[in-house]
Amino acid sequence: MQSACGDELRNGLVLLLDRNATLPSLLSSTVSDARIAQLHTATVQGRARANQLRAPSAANGGCRCCFQGAGPAAAAMAAGPGAEEPGTEEPGTEGPGTEGSRVGGPGTEGPGRAAEAALEVSWVQGFSNKNLAFVNNQTVCYPCGNYILFLDIKTKKTRAVQCQAGQVGAFAANANSQVVAFSDRKLNPLIHIYSFPELSKLTELKGDVQLDYTLLAFSFRGPYLASYSSIPEFVLSVWNWQENILLCSESQPGLTGTSLSFNPMNWQQLCFVAESSVTIWCIERSKDEHHLTRHPVELPDRYGAVSPCEDLFFPPSRNDDPYYGPDLPVSAIAGLKGDEAETFVPRNCIRTSVHPTAHCWTATSEIYMGCKEGYVLAIDAEQYSVSVLQEKAPPEFMQKITDVVSYVRREVQKKKGGQPSDLQNRVLLAMAFCNEGLYAAGREGILIFYHIKDLQYEIKICADISQPISSLIFSPDYTSLLLVTDQGTVYSYRPAHSGEAVKLLDISSSCFLAADFLTPGNNYCVSVTISGEVQVWSLGDGTFLSKLNLGIEATSMACCPSSNSVAVGTQIGQICFLDATKAEAPRVVHRTFLSKLPVLSLHYDQSGQFLIARATEGHIFILDARPSKLFRVLGYIVLADEVLHLSVLSDLKNDLVEVMVLINVAEIQQARLEIFHLSSAIITDNDKYVNEQGIFNASDLKKKQYDLDCPLSSAVRLKDNTVYGYCTCAPFICKYHLSEESKFGYPSVFSPEEEIPSKQFGSGLLCLSPNGQWLAAAAKDGVLFIYNTSTLDILAQKHCQSYQGGGIRSMVFSLDGNFILVNGENDCALVCLKWKQTEETEVEEAALYWQSLLDILNKSTSDENSVLKSMAEWKSDPESTSKSLPVTEEDGNITNTDDTTWIGQKTQKVMREETRRFANQKEEVQMGIKKLQETIQKMMHENEQVPDIEKLEHWEFSLDLEELKKVQAEVEEDVARVRKEIEMQTLSYCYLQDLIKYDCWDAMCVKERAVKCFHIDHQVSNYPLKERSKEELETLKKVLQLKKTETADLKAQKQNLEVDSETALSEEEGEKAAEEVADDGASHCLNGSLSSQYGGDTSILYHQCDLHTREQKLNQITLLKDIIYKVKTAFNEEFDIVVQQKEQEIAQVKERNLKIQEILEQLDLPLELWEPVLTDDEMPERVLTVQDYEIKAEKYMTQEEIEQAEMLTRLEMERRLAATDDERLRALDDMMGGMLEIRREDVLKMDIPPPSFLSRSEDLWTEEEKKIFEEYEKKVKELNEEKEDYRQFLRNEWNKLETSIKETTQNFDAIVCKLSEKKLKSEMAIYQEELKIVNLIYALLLDEELDTREAGLHKFLVKKKKDKVKGARKILTAKHGVEAYTGPYRDALHEEKSLEHGFLKHFADVPHDLLEELLHLYKHRPETPRTETLLDTANPYVKGSPEDYQDALSLLMKAMDELDSPEHKPSGLDQSVWERFCLARRNKVESEELVKWKALPLADMQAFLRRRVDENDKMKSELENTFQELTWLKEEKMKLQQNVTVQFLLKQGQVELESTQIPDYSDAVLIDRSVVEELNYALAAQGEKKITAMVEFKDFSKGIIQLEWEHKKMKMQIRDLKEKARDIVTLPISKDCQLFLTVHNYESHITQHLAGMEQSLGVMDKLHKKSVKNHQKKVRELKKCIRLKEEANYELSLQLKEMLVSVSERMHIFKAADTRDISEKITRQHYQEIVKQKYLRILIREQEKQRAVLLSEAESWKPRTVHII
Repeated sequence: MQSACGDELRNGLVLLLDRNATLPSLLSSTVSDARIAQLHTATVQGRARANQLRAPSAANGGCRCCFQGAGPAAAAMAAGPGAEEPGTEEPGTEGPGTEGSRVGGPGTEGPGRAAEAALEVSWVQGFSNKNLAFVNNQTVCYPCGNYILFLDIKTKKTRAVQCQAGQVGAFAANANSQVVAFSDRKLNPLIHIYSFPELSKLTELKGDVQLDYTLLAFSFRGPYLASYSSIPEFVLSVWNWQENILLCSESQPGLTGTSLSFNPMNWQQLCFVAESSVTIWCIERSKDEHHLTRHPVELPDRYGAVSPCEDLFFPPSRNDDPYYGPDLPVSAIAGLKGDEAETFVPRNCIRTSVHPTAHCWTATSEIYMGCKEGYVLAIDAEQYSVSVLQEKAPPEFMQKITDVVSYVRREVQKKKGGQPSDLQNRVLLAMAFCNEGLYAAGREGILIFYHIKDLQYEIKICADISQPISSLIFSPDYTSLLLVTDQGTVYSYRPAHSGEAVKLLDISSSCFLAADFLTPGNNYCVSVTISGEVQVWSLGDGTFLSKLNLGIEATSMACCPSSNSVAVGTQIGQICFLDATKAEAPRVVHRTFLSKLPVLSLHYDQSGQFLIARATEGHIFILDARPSKLFRVLGYIVLADEVLHLSVLSDLKNDLVEVMVLINVAEIQQARLEIFHLSSAIITDNDKYVNEQGIFNASDLKKKQYDLDCPLSSAVRLKDNTVYGYCTCAPFICKYHLSEESKFGYPSVFSPEEEIPSKQFGSGLLCLSPNGQWLAAAAKDGVLFIYNTSTLDILAQKHCQSYQGGGIRSMVFSLDGNFILVNGENDCALVCLKWKQTEETEVEEAALYWQSLLDILNKSTSDENSVLKSMAEWKSDPESTSKSLPVTEEDGNITNTDDTTWIGQKTQKVMREETRRFANQKEEVQMGIKKLQETIQKMMHENEQVPDIEKLEHWEFSLDLEELKKVQAEVEEDVARVRKEIEMQTLSYCYLQDLIKYDCWDAMCVKERAVKCFHIDHQVSNYPLKERSKEELETLKKVLQLKKTETADLKAQKQNLEVDSETALSEEEGEKAAEEVADDGASHCLNGSLSSQYGGDTSILYHQCDLHTREQKLNQITLLKDIIYKVKTAFNEEFDIVVQQKEQEIAQVKERNLKIQEILEQLDLPLELWEPVLTDDEMPERVLTVQDYEIKAEKYMTQEEIEQAEMLTRLEMERRLAATDDERLRALDDMMGGMLEIRREDVLKMDIPPPSFLSRSEDLWTEEEKKIFEEYEKKVKELNEEKEDYRQFLRNEWNKLETSIKETTQNFDAIVCKLSEKKLKSEMAIYQEELKIVNLIYALLLDEELDTREAGLHKFLVKKKKDKVKGARKILTAKHGVEAYTGPYRDALHEEKSLEHGFLKHFADVPHDLLEELLHLYKHRPETPRTETLLDTANPYVKGSPEDYQDALSLLMKAMDELDSPEHKPSGLDQSVWERFCLARRNKVESEELVKWKALPLADMQAFLRRRVDENDKMKSELENTFQELTWLKEEKMKLQQNVTVQFLLKQGQVELESTQIPDYSDAVLIDRSVVEELNYALAAQGEKKITAMVEFKDFSKGIIQLEWEHKKMKMQIRDLKEKARDIVTLPISKDCQLFLTVHNYESHITQHLAGMEQSLGVMDKLHKKSVKNHQKKVRELKKCIRLKEEANYELSLQLKEMLVSVSERMHIFKAADTRDISEKITRQHYQEIVKQKYLRILIREQEKQRAVLLSEAESWKPRTVHII
């Protein structure tokens, strides 16, 4: 089988190379037949050598389904795609381990074959925008898919480290240690630590995390790493990554973290930020033990207010109420116990806090934090307090400048089409701290510098990049700041230079959609993202060359083999053609708008003639791929089903392109292949192959169809009709051989010849190399497999992407086969693979094929590229489009516009052509139709005139009966559909009606109804009652039986007590006493309600004072409910009697109304009678029945119902006719007028006939006639009198009947009113019983809340006891540690002291003066050694002290070397003594340093012990408080059981309350009524005595008061008389009074005086006006002077500004030149100018004062004038 396949493959390759000679458009003058034959021969020889090498392996029986004998690589393959063979690490490419070994598969020949081919990563590009960090001063790193990319910001070169387990999870980097940490995303993930620049793995950290790590953070100094895991653990862990030790961990269930960071100044503090919370974690250590302590930070609310948190489990205050019971926490009221009770917060108490977005640490261990609400917070990490920073108000001119800048920015953003940003309400998404202050940025794209002082800040705009900024990162030396945007762009900003931000990296953060190689395929490659960004990369090292944003969502992309053009398909159905001849500057040169369907994929044939575009809904478009033909659309085909995959195969010998389409058959679980051929004749003579709509003829394309038995997701085809497909239902690659016999239309289904098992999972994708010798398979697991197409051996596999990232989206081989481009689904990574190890024959074959193809395409490529370069850049406006694309309709190509698609234009063209061609026929047909219509209408009119028997039906005039039937069928379907919808809606309404009717009517044993009065607008309704369930009745029966037993037991106990106490009582007297006790108890039970008076039996109730237990209260509730039910039943019985009475009254009224109606008919009075009826409230069952008169619409009747109704009408008419045709009645009516005897009722109908001679005149009457007339008149008079008497009788009878009706109805109304009063009292009794039930339920609820609170406290107590035990163990351990460490510390301290004391002994031989100098040098120490991790001191987090003892000691010894130098030796000191002194001083310094470093851990241990002791004391106080709370609860529970709530009935007016509040009866005592009455009687008697004494006293005191009143009256009269006399004596007399008394004509005198005053007033008015005018003139002159002075002052101010500028310039010049000799003349001139300016200012002030004085004088004249007037 293998040899046969190999022969077919060789024949196919020979055929492929032979076909190259038949392409006239490409091979006209390029390749000779001899060259092609030479290529054929070389290829066949190479294949033969390959088959000879494979023959032994095939003979050994290699199996395609197992891995026996395949070597280690095959075993790794059998273990799965993730189990790869370990290899050597390759820095800069793949990282640790390489997957290069060829894994055995079908046809594996052993260990030698397994290592023949391998793949390695050439480069990786992408930007996932997850995280970015510096690893040293010039290198940043960030995760991308399965890789960590390292970017050199100077050279722009990248290196990569691969995560072997799949996608990279959490990520962190440390620039000080130059290490990178990341986690994988497999089960039980690991944290990997790598070093830079070696990119070697240092260690792996393994914890108990099951799923994933979400956050990682390095400490600024020291080997510490913090991690946080996701669900289900949510564990915060701290590691020592150098020693691979987990120091400590704590869990936070359900809390998802957003960021995590160490305090750079203190690694023992961690800031953990969640969505709406912030926690400071402190790492406490005691020697080798570490503990995490949680300190939550209370954030302000959304309004920026910080309020303290209230403890709801232990409320700080309690407000107990004697009526409502104790005040319990909300957790006890909610019924919660345990941990839920401690953390429960009611909804109304939940405070919405701010949402943190970014944070950073300061050098003072504070935290600055930004929020979504726009606030900037400052968090004190020591006190765990929060402050809201406020923006300091800028100066007025700065505010104006800021407003102008904001306005200009908004206008610019509006012009760009973006949304204007508001700088006032900015949300900070990134922060970075430095020595100068805080840098922050957000969605506005503006880098802002915050200068913070106290709790206020000032802002300064540093840079504007107009893109949302997601993170800010300082380099380790703090010389540059990176700005990372959401779009994948990275900018660099240098704070020291304060310039613009420089673009550093410009890679889209959107996911890669596809990638392809630019011709010739060994220099450049092109990729496109989903957002429509096209990037060009260098294939050698992956250098980013250029980018072009199309501004539209892309769906596919392909590169043309015959030119450097790139085609990009879009979501809206366009194909954009790009010119990539200049890789550094691609441009769009053409756009083709095919249709409104998305372009799913694009495919070029190998010759570059055709471009096949696959769209949705089965559309496949064929385009000319050459720029010289302006990418003309040749046509399209439409397939019936969905197209899953498309494969293109070029036959260069026969000048054909074979396209294979994989179709998904929706009806069955099978796949279908359709193959059609494209020849060059389609391009040259396109009109022969397509119709007017642009659709290809199926016969010209030579379509073939093949049905496959398995559903496939992808398929490729080889030359020998071999098809490989990836099965969707099982992980298999199926191999089919398509025979030529099965063509289009044959029902045969092909089965796979071979099924190759695959270790991949998910839907797969297949791709064939250009030379057809390699088959690539990929799936959702992200592993790429390379197969040999002839033997199906697995040549290599590579874990490029991951399942978490969606797997592999697309892959493509380069033309020479050396490179493979792979991009993921959602991981934003583009991976370039290259062969690391493969067979020489395969490399030679691929290179030979590539070279031959280049020779063929070389001429056409250069020509097409020249045309492509000459094309103008495409623009969106139609004018530029028409200029750049001068194509006419004669070419067969229609120029695209922005609105009309190519298919639409084709359709419009066809319609225009048909309209033009058939215009005359269309007009003739329209005229004929019009004539025919007139004829038919005439015939229908004539049909209306003929008799009915000759009329034709309306449908017989229809010319198209089939269309008529079709329309009628559609109408009937619509009617049936609407009828069904209405029926279903009606059915739903009926169901809802039945539910409501059952709940509110059928389930009621007593329906609700009312009874109304006849004459009063008043009604009374009954109590609707449901039938009590069987469970309720059984419960009631049990309670009654229990109560009966308890009553009997109580009686027996009473009898026993009475027999024991009074032995003389007889048996009868004992029974009487027991009965009295029972009666006494019954009377007590009646207290509190009136139920016994309205049908309720209260004797069965418990006494209200005896309800202590829970069971008694529950039984009492059951009995009270039974009493309520009985009260309602008793009322309903009376109500039914009243209802029956009303029905009887209505019947009597109707009878009387009949009699009255007869009377009215006899009296011939047309009056309407009052006839009462029952309303719907009184007969509610009528509402459930719909009467015919209530339906306004016409009733729909079927034909049978109509016939039945007509028959009933006919029978009724016949019955009536038969009833009227009675012979006896007819005879009686003819003979006696219808009556046998005359009745009194007929008197009014009687009439005396007048004589016949009345028609004559009286003069002509005879005597006899006159007598007859007199008798006639007498009879008429008598008859009239009789009629009047009868009418009076009828009227009296009428009055009697009406009176009786009124009396009976009024009596009934009184009965209804009494019933209403009883209803009111019954409701009162019911409410009283319900009040008892409510009180009992509240008591039960309170009891349950107390139990809940007690259980919660017990659980809290148990938990605290466990914590206390743990704390005691920690204290004990800490004490032991302190004691164990104190000994070595004391020894070191003692040794240090002994060295100091022994110094004088060792140097006793030294002279005294030198000894003192040596002693001074002995105590002298060098400056404190500092260690800096960074060269630049701009880093605010540089810490001076070293981290461990050895580093500190080495630094100290280096500093001591300077002090030990001979230059510091005292003069006259021997060198040996100096050396001995230096050695002693070094020993002393080492001892001091050892003591100091031993003191540090001892201090930590002591502080740890002290904190544990404090926690233990705090826990003790909490336990004591809990015990006190439990004691209080027990007391309250006992009070609740003893102090029951008793309900009393008090008469109205007996108790008066001044307010509506419930009085306090806490100190009340329940006593007997007789005691109170006796006391009241005694009080009344004493009160009467007191009243009598008070009356006597009142009468006596009344006389005294009267005498005092008279005496007081007389004194007041005397005082009044004296005052009048004094007034008379002192009365003053003025001149006016004298004039009034002396002048006779006083009024004329006054008139003359007024006239004189008026004259003087007029003169003064004139003078005033004249003075006002003068003053106004002066004011105008002053204003003019002031204006002139202001202008002069303004000119002087301008001169002053210029002089100040010149002075400042001269000062700068002076400082720069450092000249001190200044001319005195210039100084004197400046001084005079200054004096002059000062004088002018003084003059201005004086003039302003004068002006103010003049204005005040002018204003003062106005009130004077008014006063004079």
